[in-house]
Amino acid sequence: MLLALRYYGRELARLRWLTLPAMLLPALGNTGVNYIAPLVVAKLVGRIAGGGAVLTVGAMLPYVLGFAGVLLLSEAVWRIGMHCLNRLDALGIERLYVIGMDELFAKDAAFFHDNFAGSLTKRVLSFASRFEEFVDTMTFSVVGRFVPPLFGSVVLWHYEPLLVVALLAMIAVTGVCVLPLIRRRQVLVDRREEAIARVSGHVADSLMNMDTVRAFAAEEREAAEHRSRVAESRGLMLRSWDYGNLRIDTVVAPMSVLTNTLGLLLAVAVAGGGGHGVEAVVVAFTYYSNATRIMFEFNQIYRRLESSMTEAAQFTELLLKPPTVVDPESPEPPPTRAADIRFEEVTFAHAGADPLFEGLDLAVPSGAKIGLVGRSGGGKTTLTRLLLRMTDIDAGRILIGGQDIGRLRQRDLRGLMAYVPQDPAMFHRTLRENIAFARPDATDAEIRRAAEAAHVTEFADALPCGLDTMVGERGVKLSGGQRQRVALARAILRDAPILLLDEATSALDSESEILVQEALWRLMEGRTALVVAHRLSTVAHMDRLVVLDGGRIVEQGTHQELLASEGAYAKLWQHQSGGFLDDSPARSDLH
Repeated sequence: MLLALRYYGRELARLRWLTLPAMLLPALGNTGVNYIAPLVVAKLVGRIAGGGAVLTVGAMLPYVLGFAGVLLLSEAVWRIGMHCLNRLDALGIERLYVIGMDELFAKDAAFFHDNFAGSLTKRVLSFASRFEEFVDTMTFSVVGRFVPPLFGSVVLWHYEPLLVVALLAMIAVTGVCVLPLIRRRQVLVDRREEAIARVSGHVADSLMNMDTVRAFAAEEREAAEHRSRVAESRGLMLRSWDYGNLRIDTVVAPMSVLTNTLGLLLAVAVAGGGGHGVEAVVVAFTYYSNATRIMFEFNQIYRRLESSMTEAAQFTELLLKPPTVVDPESPEPPPTRAADIRFEEVTFAHAGADPLFEGLDLAVPSGAKIGLVGRSGGGKTTLTRLLLRMTDIDAGRILIGGQDIGRLRQRDLRGLMAYVPQDPAMFHRTLRENIAFARPDATDAEIRRAAEAAHVTEFADALPCGLDTMVGERGVKLSGGQRQRVALARAILRDAPILLLDEATSALDSESEILVQEALWRLMEGRTALVVAHRLSTVAHMDRLVVLDGGRIVEQGTHQELLASEGAYAKLWQHQSGGFLDDSPARSDLH
């Protein structure tokens, strides 16, 4: 929570030219309405009670005009303060939205594997939006409640110092009694917010996988899980709310009654023993009534602050663990053109697992087309992700053109590559925007040529809006093969010197694959290419094939050389059925 408060505090300090008037002017307006205006009325009442006769209109006019003037001036000050507050809230929220996403963009791939997208969305949006509640609470409930009584204390001191001492003492005693209860309640609030995050995470997970839910007729099971999580959240909400109502407020209420009674008794004593008379009673009673509202609002103020800060803290807690993949402090410029790729003595293990690679060596000459084959789990996809620095190696080096990729900025490194994953991600945008994501400055003509080369136009031109058709969330309106064509169009438009293809044509039918492969061969000309494939026929014509098993290179060579050697690759080729790798034989076939 302290980290969240630090972020909010930085925004208040950055916008201090708005923060000061936004918080002080409403408090001054509140002072005018609740303290200065009643003081004018008390003076008038005292004048009437002390004079023994009805005042003339001329005698009362200054008090009436003064009363009206105070209210009008207070309203003007309040409105100016609200004008500043609105801008403080808006600018702060805008900045925090940007900070939140920047922090998430800085995280590595493992972070997103460990967190629900829905939960992250809720947290990052709450981190920004709750700034408004935090600032408003500080303005109206903290500054707005504590500044006016300071003015009241000065006035009361003029009548009788004991009135001020008694008021401040009772407020302090109430705060001391309530604070431990508030701290205990914070534990319940933390549990409540965690339960709410679990609800949002499950909702997002179910909605994003709705087709799977329906395919397995799991609607009732998912609905039951949702009801269970909502019930848990409801129970924890009631516990935290009841604690405030039944424990905290039952302490505050008697203290408030006692304070007001004490103030009234002291005011009567002052009126009877001094020269202030009724005026002192009216002022003391009014000021005590206004000031003791703070007691009842201790819990409410804390609840509003904790509500805003708890949700913000849930996001900032994610930032406590720094990303494992970071840019170097003094990055090197990227190579002007990609040359060879080398894995030198690379050791890598997935979190909590045994090492996948131990001392791996692999050289890919500049312009070479290398196929990575082998059964699932052999490390093919992991090699491409390590090259992209989606995660860092544990030991050894990966070099491009003789430069250690760990010495490059991540964006510079990835700018050298065009990547097509097995399950391409689509944005809920148009086909044109999804293709142009690879190069936002591309012209419409360049986007069109890339779409034609990847045979996207074959289905896009039949759509009512063509390339301007929305593809739906995660590309749900497209088939798997159509999504792969869009991803290939991205790679073509990227025009990068290194091409990484991970089962890039696995979802295509045979006829489409032939057409797309022709485009891919043209794309690979003059580029360094690493191609992962289970369908061995798609990589049979590569310059070299690398057979991986259990993180080890068990064989490499051309297609013909590997078949002639009758080793691991030849056995894989024999086990092909319809061009796909049969995983049924024992792993010992590769040894």
